[in-house]
Amino acid sequence: MECGSAGLILDRAQLRNVTLNDEALMREVVLALVNAVSEQIEHLRLAAARDDGKECLRLAHGLVGACGNVGAVALAGLFATMERQVIAGDFQSGRSTVQFLTVELEKLRREAGSL
Repeated sequence: MECGSAGLILDRAQLRNVTLNDEALMREVVLALVNAVSEQIEHLRLAAARDDGKECLRLAHGLVGACGNVGAVALAGLFATMERQVIAGDFQSGRSTVQFLTVELEKLRREAGSL
């Protein structure tokens, strides 16, 4: 698994850059991302369970960008991995990746608490 638990959870330099080093905004942005990703992971899990490649790709691709923009590096990497798995037609691996996404999301949630 690429960019899993050994990867960087949150690139604070990227987050500072995006928020112009506004600490309150940094917390707000990361918490908003955590909430949005939490909801989207559930949609992704359901799409993967029904082997809906088009929906999996749409969700995963959007989340790669959203996570990458604010520095949620590990999550962005996992969403990119899922994109590749779905493109390859490997829905079994994609379903497994959803479990890793949930773990990484909780790590990001804890990281957000330390901002």
